[in-house]
Amino acid sequence: METVIILVFVFGYLAITLEHSIKIDKLIPALVMMAISWALISLGIDSFPTWFDSAKHALVSNFPSLGHDEKMHLMEETLLHHLGKTAEILVFLLGAMTIVEIIDYFDGFSTIKNFIKTKKKSKILWIFAILAFILSAIIDNLTATIVLISILQKIVKDRSVRIWYAGLIIIAANAGGAFSPIGDVTTTMLWIGNKVSTGYLFGYLFLPSLICMIVPVLIASFLPAFKGDLEIDIEDEDKPKSRFGATMLYMGLGGIIFVPIFKVVTHLPPYVGMMLSLGVVAIFAEIYSSSKFSLTEFDDEESDSHAHHSPVHHSLSKIELPSILFFLGILMAVAALESLGTLFGFASTLKESIPMMGTELQGTQVSDLVVILLGVGSAVIDNVPLVAASLGMFSENLDDQLWHFIAYSAGTGGSMLIIGSAAGVVAMGMEKIDFFWYIKKISWLALAGFLAGTLVFFFTRTLF
Repeated sequence: METVIILVFVFGYLAITLEHSIKIDKLIPALVMMAISWALISLGIDSFPTWFDSAKHALVSNFPSLGHDEKMHLMEETLLHHLGKTAEILVFLLGAMTIVEIIDYFDGFSTIKNFIKTKKKSKILWIFAILAFILSAIIDNLTATIVLISILQKIVKDRSVRIWYAGLIIIAANAGGAFSPIGDVTTTMLWIGNKVSTGYLFGYLFLPSLICMIVPVLIASFLPAFKGDLEIDIEDEDKPKSRFGATMLYMGLGGIIFVPIFKVVTHLPPYVGMMLSLGVVAIFAEIYSSSKFSLTEFDDEESDSHAHHSPVHHSLSKIELPSILFFLGILMAVAALESLGTLFGFASTLKESIPMMGTELQGTQVSDLVVILLGVGSAVIDNVPLVAASLGMFSENLDDQLWHFIAYSAGTGGSMLIIGSAAGVVAMGMEKIDFFWYIKKISWLALAGFLAGTLVFFFTRTLF
């Protein structure tokens, strides 16, 4: 039965990676393989030799000798545990997405265009790279990429030039998301899972992430694509849709930055702070929109009319719900493999087999090699299940350097292929970037940044 569940996961995962070829949204195979995996576990609960207690991160002793009812009760408890942990991530993401959509409702991101005061290609490259690095640490790398490419489309009319900028924005956004607990879904997973803390995450990864961004941008600034000036009229800008745009931008970004501070002070889960920030931002959004404040009434005509004018209702309707459902499916499917002890056993086998490939390695070197391979793998397949799997594979304590290296490797490694990160996929869609063009022009820059940042990480981890 365990083999069947693994095959379900493999075929489901294959369908996710071939999303664009088979024309089926990745949320569908994610949800299907999650449901089938847990159904097979329930039907075959008596045939499994081991069971993994996620709360204690250890195998349950004498599991085969337990009665059927005890095993079913243990399975239900495990399922509820994983659902709770997954829900923490999803509610957190819902709050962050809503705040970003509220900012966009007031056209707050148009304020960023004011930073563009030059026509020199190389200077514009550095401006966008730095903005991508900073914004992705606050509003996550996917959203930062969407915002900056949208702005790029308004000021750079030549697509052949624009896709070069888009490629470097992907690298910078993924690098910026790696050192922030709210900058990338995988880093958020490690943070909410109590594997990394905000202070140590910043201390370990800020410098490696910065180098991961600087090295490719520095190299690219000497390439022919970024020589000379752009033929644009910087002053010819659309007027912001709302006079409150800048206010909502700073308020929204401030609210998201407040979340890690709230967690440190109160020791409550991050989603609680995110809901507080969302509530405060929503209050001002409703006031600024001059709409009647109503978040709960949907029955009467007045509330229907309000829904068309309420920035909160509008923002909630714009949220990427397919992404939320995808995360639900993939995280719960990985949880099924973790519960059977499959990931735990795989990690042990991997650690034992790697030294056989060559010279005998120390424990830390084995972990380093595993994590580097994870980073390279995240360029080929989605980094969310890879990190979810690592949570079940390793049992190191809070703020162990391994978790920080995983955060860096999975976050930045995806830049090496355009399909390797959410930021790359969305840029590919927005600019119709060719997969092989990216490999020829951008992948080697991303690899250079990844390796440079890795070397810097080996230095920064000696400081803690």
